[in-house]
Amino acid sequence: MIVVDSNIIIYVHVNSEKTDLALRVLQKDPYWVAPPLWESEFRNVLAGYIRRHILKLDETKLIMRSALQTMEGREILPPSDLVLDLVAASDCSAYDCEYVALARHLNVKLLTSDHKILRNFPETATDFGTFSTLE
Repeated sequence: MIVVDSNIIIYVHVNSEKTDLALRVLQKDPYWVAPPLWESEFRNVLAGYIRRHILKLDETKLIMRSALQTMEGREILPPSDLVLDLVAASDCSAYDCEYVALARHLNVKLLTSDHKILRNFPETATDFGTFSTLE
């Protein structure tokens, strides 16, 4: 089991230069969990694609449904006290700290491509590109 942030979920569901890498991560460890916040962040990324005319509305709805199906039953709310402790100990947002808190609560790794999270929490967060190449 690993905690993944919304970017990793996006990479799986929206074709990009990072999609193959994200699919390797999924193949290596298919049991992903995330805080419920991932859905809002995912929709926000899709909103950007709609507004920049990269994807059409119907396409984003299909992508969202697919992501929801992938993450069904895999949402876990992290402890609020732990989230706030991590906020106080870093310069990361409460949103970012939700992912870190969940990983720590479950005693698993957080996979992310977020440099601020990687810098602030190197003992918990692993770059998803690095993870996919580890044996």
